[in-house]
Amino acid sequence: MKVFVLFASTLLCLAASSQTGLYQEQHRPQFHFSQPAHWMNDPNGMVFYKGEYHLFYQYYPDSTVWGPMHWGHAISKDLLHWKHLPTALYPDSLGLIFSGSVVLDENNTSGFKRGAESPLVAIYTYHDLKREKAGLDKFQYQGIAFSNDKGRTWKKYAANPVIKNQGDKDFRDPKVFWHKATKHWVMSLAVANKIQFYHSKNLKDWSLTGEFGLADGSHGGVWECPDLFELQVDNSNEKKWVLIVSIGKGGSNGGSATQYFVGSFDGRTFKNDNAPNKILWLDNGTDNYAGVTWNNAPNNRRIFLGWMSNWDYAQLVPTEKWRSAMTVPRELNLAKTSDGIRLVSKPVKELEALRNKEQKLDFGTKLQQPSATSEILLEIDLAKTSAKDFGIEFSNSLNEKILVGYEVNTNRFYIDRTNAGKKSFENSFAARHYAPRIATNKKLTLHLLTDRASVELFADDGLVNMTDTFFPNEDFTNLQLYKTGGNVKVLRGKLYPLKSIWKP
Repeated sequence: MKVFVLFASTLLCLAASSQTGLYQEQHRPQFHFSQPAHWMNDPNGMVFYKGEYHLFYQYYPDSTVWGPMHWGHAISKDLLHWKHLPTALYPDSLGLIFSGSVVLDENNTSGFKRGAESPLVAIYTYHDLKREKAGLDKFQYQGIAFSNDKGRTWKKYAANPVIKNQGDKDFRDPKVFWHKATKHWVMSLAVANKIQFYHSKNLKDWSLTGEFGLADGSHGGVWECPDLFELQVDNSNEKKWVLIVSIGKGGSNGGSATQYFVGSFDGRTFKNDNAPNKILWLDNGTDNYAGVTWNNAPNNRRIFLGWMSNWDYAQLVPTEKWRSAMTVPRELNLAKTSDGIRLVSKPVKELEALRNKEQKLDFGTKLQQPSATSEILLEIDLAKTSAKDFGIEFSNSLNEKILVGYEVNTNRFYIDRTNAGKKSFENSFAARHYAPRIATNKKLTLHLLTDRASVELFADDGLVNMTDTFFPNEDFTNLQLYKTGGNVKVLRGKLYPLKSIWKP
């Protein structure tokens, strides 16, 4: 009966997505992914197979707050427009379905292949809520499931769990990939305040090979949602491994955040190139968490997606039918800077297909963006700029506003949502958030995406990123550049209103 009720809930949710008015609610994003209704958090199981980008996600189909976790499911051919599919994985006698990953088992190492399609294999964390409530240890462990029909239906492995808990309270979020050099599957697993690495030849039998992180990076909260991948450094033949780790608390501007490490991986464990106390933030805003990348993306692209919220207030934000959205998909690369090799993050090129007619943007120009969805490209010559502070202001007729800018004297970017609308749901929500500038050249670029209740800043060609949400009582349809204490030399200023991905 329980399975039937949950399945019915999913069908109702899918049916609702076709009704006029859904995706038009107040604060509902227009070009970011969000589920039709109810609760969503971490992106899971992202994999590309036969022209389809699969996005699974932590999902509770019976409420707008966190509850027994399922895997929701959607697919896209262009990373823009999404088709919602029925819930992929449900809780069972072993526990709730927490975060994990999906791999394409092209060589059928698992033996799960049935028919013409290569099997997709999901590796995820089981969370035994009964054991946790009873105060017992070992309530998280890893299971697998497989699909022989391009991810439409899933069957759980009869011999689950494939990795048992050895006594760690936090033992979760497996991210798996095929390591060509050693001809093994490699798993990164978050275990309390470190990452453990496992390898396997068949996705069923796993051996611990190493661990990383006890003395590295930020430990303001529990470590979660790791991802490990190799990237080539721009304008060189050098390659480096990147390890992404999210932490529940302790971000640069408070609450949940995601850090990363650059180094080497020998197939067994990761070695950090930077000093252990050097913290590198993937995003300096407050609303980019638990992000991971797509496995098997075409053309060797490394495409990242994050959960656009923060555990400090995720269950309290003022949306009624749904809670949470994802960031835009971002392409990751590595660049050399004066401080060392750093991660670069830019919106995927596919987003340019949503652009409407270009508008010129300069100081003194006031523009309207009726849909409150836009892309802004601003290029500034700092050598010919005397202002102490400048940026972009988004506002409405209620005198609510959000500011995105740069402080020249302190050499840092900021997003100010102090007066951006609803804020009583969490004491620290209304604040000004900062990110230090890394680039040292005199040409500064600001690339912004705004979507009704969020802003994403990609500064200096993606070297610094900030993502913040906000909840105005009326959409921000007014836009203008501002400056204080002098002039600003604009080399380029463009605005593109963006189309909705949810309208026919």
